[in-house]
Amino acid sequence: MRRRTILKAAAVSAATPVVLGAAATPAAAATTLSVRGIDISSLPKSEAYGGVYYNSAGTRVDPVALLATAGISHARLKVWVNPADGYNNKARILPPARRLSAQGIKLIIDFHYSDTWADPGTQTKPAAWSSYSVSQLSTAVYNHTADVLGALVSQGTPADLVQIGNELNGGMLWPDGNWEHLDNLAAFLKSGTNAARATTPGVRTILHLANGGTQSLYQWFFDNMRSRGVSWNVIGLSFYPYWHGTLSALSANLAFVTNRYATPAIVVETAYPWTLANKDSTGNIVNSASQLTSGYPATPAGQDAWIRAIADTVAATPNNRGLGYVYWEGLWTAVTGNGWDPANPSSGNAWENQALFDYNSRALTGFYTVGSYRRG
Repeated sequence: MRRRTILKAAAVSAATPVVLGAAATPAAAATTLSVRGIDISSLPKSEAYGGVYYNSAGTRVDPVALLATAGISHARLKVWVNPADGYNNKARILPPARRLSAQGIKLIIDFHYSDTWADPGTQTKPAAWSSYSVSQLSTAVYNHTADVLGALVSQGTPADLVQIGNELNGGMLWPDGNWEHLDNLAAFLKSGTNAARATTPGVRTILHLANGGTQSLYQWFFDNMRSRGVSWNVIGLSFYPYWHGTLSALSANLAFVTNRYATPAIVVETAYPWTLANKDSTGNIVNSASQLTSGYPATPAGQDAWIRAIADTVAATPNNRGLGYVYWEGLWTAVTGNGWDPANPSSGNAWENQALFDYNSRALTGFYTVGSYRRG
């Protein structure tokens, strides 16, 4: 059985590599960023299985209230269609959306269009859609997107940003919407963006790829989608240093895509370990010093420095087109029952050493840095 976190390392080969110059020096860099977010998709299940959270002083707190106290502007929630464990579906995201709204935190919705993890290595159709034609899949994407976003609007918690697909390096809804069927992929993305805009006026749509330092991939994907009439408001990038290259490569790509497509960009996923030690019986994805980036040790201070480096890189995007960043699954601590596999209750967590809470569930310095970032 493959783990979703392992699969993030995979990337579909795109077009012939394009040689591009380094990032331009911006005339003026943003002093702050409008999106300072954390993905909290695992939180409802964590709390249901007994997970608790403490502030840096060791006082038990409501983690959503702590997000607001720390200055977090946005929280991200993934959406699956019919997951095996019953979490991360429409019904399960409505309560945290209400909690976030009550604290003044804006919402990013991340549609996977799957019953489980969607990423560069796997984009499996929901089981209920498995026999659908391309036309039926387009309709299903529209209806699912409209259903979820409409429910959020109805309860007074509309999304601010919506991802139409997750890490779309090789497309979505395989095989019909993979890299060999770009016309189909474009149709699916149009359905999703049209539904988002119809149900949530003013919402900003994101198209999201992994491998945030690979310019050739982004040019191949976005040129192909633009030529097929797909529109978007924001370009989303995943950037994990142990998979996706150097900060200078990310900087160059941010400058390139925001200029070529005249749209802003956001790093919608990043993370870094605060320790190499393990809490549960499942080995961690980052567990060796050889995986670390020079200058960023696996310590609370190293994690904090990484967050600042990502933020500085995004803030330096020319023409202030860097919107911000989202730290991935910062609240996914090691809680028995809340593992990586929704179909296996005994699965463990390979991510707890990259959470923003230590092994006593106390907030690390990086948690506060995500929300309080100011450049310079």
